[in-house]
Amino acid sequence: MRRRKVDHKRWITGCMATLILFLQTGCWSKDEIEDLSIYVGMALDLPYETVLERKMDQLGSDYRKRNHISFTLQIVDKQSEAKSGDTKDDPTSKPYLNISETGDSLFEMIREFATRLERPVIGHHLKVIVINEALSRRYSMNNLLSFMLRDNDIRLNCLVMMSSGTARKVMEAKGNSIIPSFRLNGMVDNRYRTLKIIPPVSLSKLESQMNAHASYLLQNVIAVNGEVKLSGAAVILGKTQKFIGRLSEEELLGTIWLTGEGKGGVVKSYDPKTKQVITYELKSMKSKIKSRVVGGKISFHVSIESDGRLIEEWMEGNETIDDEFIIRSEKATSKEVQRLIKLGLNKIQNRYKTDVVGFGSRLSIEHPKVWKQVKENWDETFSQVPITYDVKLNISETGSKQGH
Repeated sequence: MRRRKVDHKRWITGCMATLILFLQTGCWSKDEIEDLSIYVGMALDLPYETVLERKMDQLGSDYRKRNHISFTLQIVDKQSEAKSGDTKDDPTSKPYLNISETGDSLFEMIREFATRLERPVIGHHLKVIVINEALSRRYSMNNLLSFMLRDNDIRLNCLVMMSSGTARKVMEAKGNSIIPSFRLNGMVDNRYRTLKIIPPVSLSKLESQMNAHASYLLQNVIAVNGEVKLSGAAVILGKTQKFIGRLSEEELLGTIWLTGEGKGGVVKSYDPKTKQVITYELKSMKSKIKSRVVGGKISFHVSIESDGRLIEEWMEGNETIDDEFIIRSEKATSKEVQRLIKLGLNKIQNRYKTDVVGFGSRLSIEHPKVWKQVKENWDETFSQVPITYDVKLNISETGSKQGH
């Protein structure tokens, strides 16, 4: 009887395993990947007229629209009908196709591509959206991204960046081996090497910021002749959700130190005694914001700590790295960090009047009643709030010269 019972259990287990195999099939979609135009990048610009659109206007066959936005998609090569035959030996062949449309509805424009491509476009693999800052100054982020947030084809982990120049130029590259959208994605991963790259802002993170009417930063990117660089950050005002200005690279460094969100990078300063270069490479950084409310008046203090190594120093003769030199280096580096913080804080607090660091979030946690009174007009209140800070840097390593 026991043996029959065991066999019965094994039979049930075998049936369940077989059923699971049927449910684990690869893809249920009726569309083969070879029959789709997969776009991986998207650029939004102020309107410009393409050669094709100019010709269509001349023929009088243009669809009814208002030219408010130029919309560019970057499609990977295999899904583009623009390439035919063997192009491996063609030095002019690129692994992507950029196609643009102008209009006033992003969704209508993306469907309009069906009249120009033999394969329907699909956004399951969209990596990055680049928005021109002049366009963002005119239209809110809510309007520009409404279609992307609603479309089931687009994943919310897609990154959003701002371009200080024409966004479609960011989607171009020198040579024929790089897909620009993939390049941008890879560049963001270099945060552990530099403090000039902010934490990536995805569609999902951006949606929460927009719903909260919060101010925030977007990574700024510039493009010249097919080369791109991440440079500074765009400031988005919470109330309007529009671009109001840009932080330079140094100003961005200052805000990164205030937030403590850097993963790695360097600080260059100068030895006050020899006037020679000192380069500090940070291993860790942290920032603690403390809010204070005394007599109804709000203030903040930021405590910043970092541990790192002395990675470069230009010394005269055969001088050794002694304790005195280490102390001078720590003070010089701390002074440089304070200078950067002052630059960044002055820009966001006095000029733009936007809390992109998170002072309001800290106030809401530590003094919720006070926050309820000021949250409706927080950016304006923030511009008048006293903020102090201190920086403590510790050089724990001096590289190969540690034993000198």
